[in-house]
Amino acid sequence: MPVPVSVLDLATVRPGGSVRETFDASVALAQDAERWGYRRYWFAEHHNMPTIASSATAVLIGHIAGSTSTIRVGAGGIMLPNHSPLVIAEQFGTLETLYPGRIDLGLGRAPGGDMAMLQALRRSPTDSDRFPQDVVELQALLGPERPGQTVRATPGTGTEVPLIILGSSLFGARLAAALGLPYSFASHFAPNALVDAVTTYRREYRPSDANPEPYVIVAMNVFAADTDADAHDLYHSALRANAGRLTRSGLPLSDEDADAVLASPAGDQIRHMLRHSAVGSPATVREQVEQFAAHAQADEIIVASNTPTAEARRRSYELLAAAVDLVG
Repeated sequence: MPVPVSVLDLATVRPGGSVRETFDASVALAQDAERWGYRRYWFAEHHNMPTIASSATAVLIGHIAGSTSTIRVGAGGIMLPNHSPLVIAEQFGTLETLYPGRIDLGLGRAPGGDMAMLQALRRSPTDSDRFPQDVVELQALLGPERPGQTVRATPGTGTEVPLIILGSSLFGARLAAALGLPYSFASHFAPNALVDAVTTYRREYRPSDANPEPYVIVAMNVFAADTDADAHDLYHSALRANAGRLTRSGLPLSDEDADAVLASPAGDQIRHMLRHSAVGSPATVREQVEQFAAHAQADEIIVASNTPTAEARRRSYELLAAAVDLVG
């Protein structure tokens, strides 16, 4: 594989399963991913979503980092408008102190939930307007102590946790370029602006001391199985799961109800969201992943694999690792 490959764990609570089972499956997968040669293991902050258990993102990152030894672990990402930069600096400074050289801090400006969630967090939709300033403030809090500095992150100051800007539009691309930071594009569910955003980021990139060259991580879905037919069954299950998340309750639908949604005009939008997906046996998936990496001008691919069972997810990542020569 011409570029590194990483894992995006959606921390899915499956029908009939528990949150604890989700966390146990994440530990097991992270340990396997480390052994198979994946570079990173990321979680994303979501709130008020009954099928996603990564709300306390920093806590879960610490749990995974403590259960592994070499793989990088981090956030893809923390939704910074939900927090003060000082609190995030303290959380990730603590993680970096406990697991030096292994922590990533990806930052997004979306809320990661609905309006009711924002009210419960005591936040406002306009908080995202401060995202660029909050990133700069967070960067300073994680950097070396400055003369006259009155507020310090303890732990945090001097840890210089690597920051990555996340996005699905030109806004994040331009901000990452202006600040000289790596950029990660959420093309696993928001494919529209991928090429324009990456092209803009590379064209406008301003080198920084920490990052003299631009660096692009792009996300995609992979559904790998022993046969193409089995892989397409996994992909269809993911379409059904997304149909459930688009309902008002966010709870899973019956297969019949989900298929009815997929047969409606809304189904076209769901399939479009998962447009950047590799689906098939190992040989099929390898070709699709390599084509996507070239199409996206990627320095790294991060993979989500939202399957109906933890066992199918593990097998998907195992087959992908072997297919793209990560093993060994």
